[in-house]
Amino acid sequence: MGHATRCVPVINELRRKNYEVILAADSRPYDFLQEYFPDLELVRFPGVRITYPPGKNMTGKMMARAPHILLSIYREHRRLKKIIREYDIDVVISDNRFGLWSKEVYSVYMTHQVLIKAPERLHWAEPWLSRVHRWFMNHYDECWIPDLPGHPNLSGDLGHLYPLPKNSKYTGLLSRFENPKSPNPQIPKSPNLFLLSGPEPQRTIFEQIILKELAKHPGLEAVILQGLPGDPQQKSPLPGVEMYNHLPDIDMVRLIREAGLIICRPGYSTLMDLAVLGRNAVLVPTPGQTEQEYLARNLSGTGAFYAMSQEQFSLDEALREGAKLAERLRIIENDGALLRDAISSLSERIRSFRISDY
Repeated sequence: MGHATRCVPVINELRRKNYEVILAADSRPYDFLQEYFPDLELVRFPGVRITYPPGKNMTGKMMARAPHILLSIYREHRRLKKIIREYDIDVVISDNRFGLWSKEVYSVYMTHQVLIKAPERLHWAEPWLSRVHRWFMNHYDECWIPDLPGHPNLSGDLGHLYPLPKNSKYTGLLSRFENPKSPNPQIPKSPNLFLLSGPEPQRTIFEQIILKELAKHPGLEAVILQGLPGDPQQKSPLPGVEMYNHLPDIDMVRLIREAGLIICRPGYSTLMDLAVLGRNAVLVPTPGQTEQEYLARNLSGTGAFYAMSQEQFSLDEALREGAKLAERLRIIENDGALLRDAISSLSERIRSFRISDY
């Protein structure tokens, strides 16, 4: 879902530049984009499906699924060729999909993970993983990194530790929410907010943990945003707790800005939204997802975030430590100039790409 939501400002800027935009996605991202851009053509495009095991053995699962993942990358590469010809595509912009490059068109790859974090016991493998990732990145004409250059930044080692490929550029933070024009409210007006996201079954496991913890605090008001666009709306099993499968942007912005405490996954798109809106949060990484575990550790030193493990999650601790966080700290100022520059340069680069074909 995060890969779909952070494409919203890119799509909006392309439309402002009078590009004709065709969307391609699958599953919940498909439902989200269909609801968000009902006037745009949307193609069903399956990709690599990643699931997270109930336990922590993510490394073993990924190794076992490596042949399937490589086959899925090959299939999406072949599928892209058909879409390019069918819709007469000039440029492809894809978010973290390894196979969506083509020699027939100008192709752009978006990722915040130039460095792919390995589990601690396999730390030695990070340079090798990054070389493999760079091999894919080099197949694209450009690589866009949704972060700011230098410091401060949001991705830390993920987007700044290693030298970037020559085709890379930073685009600034990509959030569908805009920087607020007025300061954040000083007195919380809304209940505590739980933002759920990420692949199953861990999304549901975390939701069940939250409901169990909330049941120990009768009378504590809370809102649970499930991150399930397209799914039927569920009724909350607890009094004083509201539950929504998805909400329009205007309602999400209000909840995020005014919530007493935010508890969420440190998915990179969620972190970009929080940074743009100037909110602090308690971060609970998806077990075994090394990227989220790193981001939670790295950002917990800023004073605006507190990291907790899902295995040892305690609402009492979250409420206690969350109250100590720096109030409504805006981590990074982002005016959108880097994204506008990246898209403004596309027309000339596409023109040069076409000329080079003749």
